Amino acid sequence: MSDQETEFDALIIGAGFAGLYQLHLLRDRLGLSVRVLEAQPGIGGTWQANRYPGARCDSESHSYCYFFSPEIYREWEWSERYPGQAEILRYLQFVAERLDLMRDISVGVKVTGARFDDAGNRWIVETDRGESLTCTWLITAVGCLSSANIPDIPGLNGFEGEWYHTGQWPHEGVDLVGKRVGQIGTGSTGIQAAPVIAGEAGHLTVFQRTANYSVPARNAPLDEARKRYFKENFEEIRGIVQRTPNGHPFEIAKRKVFDVDEEARLALYEEAWETGGLRFRAVFQDLLASEEANATAAEFIKRKIRQIVHDPRKARILSDIDHPYAAKRPPVDTQYFETFNRDNVDLVDLRAEPIKRITENGIRTEEAEYPLDVIVFATGFDAMTGPLLRLGLTGRDGLSLEEAWAAGPVTYLGLQIPGFPNLFTVTGPGSPSVLVNLPVAIEQHVEWITECIAFMRERGVTRIEPRMEAATAWGAHVENAAGRTLLPQVPHSWYLGANVPGKPRVFMPYTGGMGRYRAICEDIAARGYPGFTLDETTQPPPVAADFDAPVYTPGV
Repeated sequence: MSDQETEFDALIIGAGFAGLYQLHLLRDRLGLSVRVLEAQPGIGGTWQANRYPGARCDSESHSYCYFFSPEIYREWEWSERYPGQAEILRYLQFVAERLDLMRDISVGVKVTGARFDDAGNRWIVETDRGESLTCTWLITAVGCLSSANIPDIPGLNGFEGEWYHTGQWPHEGVDLVGKRVGQIGTGSTGIQAAPVIAGEAGHLTVFQRTANYSVPARNAPLDEARKRYFKENFEEIRGIVQRTPNGHPFEIAKRKVFDVDEEARLALYEEAWETGGLRFRAVFQDLLASEEANATAAEFIKRKIRQIVHDPRKARILSDIDHPYAAKRPPVDTQYFETFNRDNVDLVDLRAEPIKRITENGIRTEEAEYPLDVIVFATGFDAMTGPLLRLGLTGRDGLSLEEAWAAGPVTYLGLQIPGFPNLFTVTGPGSPSVLVNLPVAIEQHVEWITECIAFMRERGVTRIEPRMEAATAWGAHVENAAGRTLLPQVPHSWYLGANVPGKPRVFMPYTGGMGRYRAICEDIAARGYPGFTLDETTQPPPVAADFDAPVYTPGV
């Protein structure tokens, strides 16, 4: 492929897990002309951008990878139970080289706008290089957590020190040795970053608005026996991740919390705590379905926090958690709570003393001023919709995505948007996305998109677009599925967009489980894509089935 080419069968925006696999399937399986546009200076998606101290995956390494190729799975060898940023990036570079993908990827190219040309039945994509590229199919593979959320705190521009967002960390790193660092945010990223920053900085002050649960990751190097086991049991592991609701390599227990007495329950929690990681939430089936059941896990973790943290004030602030366990993203950590036992670490409760402004020399709350040399914003992302909205997408009849989603995202299956023909969104709002082990969801999405395009080419169909009534029905199902869990009960969750001022409050990910979602998508494809309009004459039935019907395997 030459950078001078401007017309393609397909353009893919993003070169992370999704973009790489989508390129492979469209180019090498279907024989299409394809180009990938990546804004970062290299491939890797979120793992190219997120280089903050302690950046690490919370899925186990032998499942946080591609499963489409047994050969690639067995050729690559992970070094730790939970892979760090640098190792994941090396893995993606290995895959790109193994499949000869780089020749069709343009890095350092930002999409500044894309509009659908109805008369020409094509997408016209503009870039910051002044290019105007055209394609039949446009696929967004921009990730769910790639649009940094920097809070609008008065005075930031006047701060005389340095400040960074964890999702935009300099590639050359940041020298924190001996410096006074303030970290704002204690979500998954902040929980990973704080222990590492504390080990480098002269002093770390953590500013916490919302206390959070966390379970120890128990990360460790993989021994040769474990590495051999993963390679020899590829088929079994692939089967587990593809059928479990959350796409992880372990089954969720069938027992419920009150199927056992308190002594047995505490023993099971203790065993899961020692095992570590996300397996903790799999110890009982009903932790996200019953407030009473969830309270037993929540109290167990709060008690652990109070045992670990020596200072009673810090322990009280850290364990004053106001939401059910795992109703927000459930972090896993390495020595997070232990970090607050260090002499050089302090904790500020922003609920007791909110930030008033950032001064020239630090952060002023309603109670005190904290002198700082560096401010680290571990404040997350404009999740799921943010990365798509910033692409400047305009669909049929001049409809912008901002207008289409003014009241919140509307999609069919999280894969397509009414009014935007031939546009596919990988792990978009309305799909399981952030609630599952993402490479597993990505593979399913990419394969479905590829099969859909193959279907169109075989039958001479030039356009596919979901009907609004189908998207509305799917949105109702997403809402109904979420309502069967505790997740929508957290008003400050980014699953609802609550971390971004002015963002519509809509529960975005699909909670029905990866297995159930996969079955629904397969059913729709097998029935000739009901709910979609194919070209302007082919009209399959508007909706495939009652999505809430028990024909599909349920999952939380």
